[in-house]
Amino acid sequence: MVYSTPSTWSENLKLIIQIPCFNEAAVLPQTVAALPRQIEGVDVIEYLIIDDGSEDDTAEVARQAGVHHVVRMPAHLGLAAGFITGLEASLKHGADIIVNTDADNQYHADDIQRLVEPILAGRAQIVVGDRGVATLEAFSPTKRLLQRFGSWIMAQASGVHTPDATSGFRAISREAALQTLVLSQYSYTLETLIQAGARRIPVAYVPVRTNPQTRPSKLMRSIPHFLTYQTATILRAYTMYRPLRVFTFLGFLLILLGIAPGLRFLYFFIVEGTAGHIQSLILSAILLIVGVQTLLIGLVADLIGFNRRIMEEVLFRVRKLEIESNQSSVNSDQ
Repeated sequence: MVYSTPSTWSENLKLIIQIPCFNEAAVLPQTVAALPRQIEGVDVIEYLIIDDGSEDDTAEVARQAGVHHVVRMPAHLGLAAGFITGLEASLKHGADIIVNTDADNQYHADDIQRLVEPILAGRAQIVVGDRGVATLEAFSPTKRLLQRFGSWIMAQASGVHTPDATSGFRAISREAALQTLVLSQYSYTLETLIQAGARRIPVAYVPVRTNPQTRPSKLMRSIPHFLTYQTATILRAYTMYRPLRVFTFLGFLLILLGIAPGLRFLYFFIVEGTAGHIQSLILSAILLIVGVQTLLIGLVADLIGFNRRIMEEVLFRVRKLEIESNQSSVNSDQ
């Protein structure tokens, strides 16, 4: 994949700041008012709100606050669906760079300049804001520990240096957005990083500031709930993009476990000269057979993965052609 550089972008570089919302009418005006009107290196800045089936006046409040684009989802589908809907809408509106931020004004809006700078310089295609979770006072000691441990796990899973894996404050280039697929129904933060690592999309982290908390997190209802969903997301995404590693590990683990009772059976057969301990032989055979089958499943999954990558490349090209065609139509109408 060849990524864009500043020299290949459109003459009027457009940044769209997207904000997924669910019942955020109370705090949204404050969040929108803090957004930057000018950024060095950017010609056009627009705001886009994704109303994720809100039951209040979020959409109307957004329009009154001067938001350029409002996308209303038919029902409450969750943060991941809101994020990907925002990417698609931003691309259709001609965004060269997309910044995602939270509706609760958690992140310091002035730091959007820091997020887009590595993309403007051509050093990265995805830039994530690092809140400094190890020292963030808004988090409890338990949450800080979990955030650090989770970020370390994500770094191992994605192959990308990941100091703040769950940060939703991030900038994404047009090409990276066109390749982004989110299958999780819970959150997009972890899956997109694993996806970026598998596709070798350049990712950078920049330090960002946070504002005082305006409301409890809607995503993290409790620590067990958070851990359950995030662990499932990591395992699912890693298995999808690294199937051969996962099934090879499991296969060899089962084979090693199968060798142990087999050796036990041989030991007693040689020492005692009898055919006892047949249970060890049966267990060994079962584990060895299942281990070999797991290895074969890994090979098949890896071949399926190659086919999926071909389909993703085709999807990327189709989406890119659609965006370019829409932009050409808009330009011709003007």
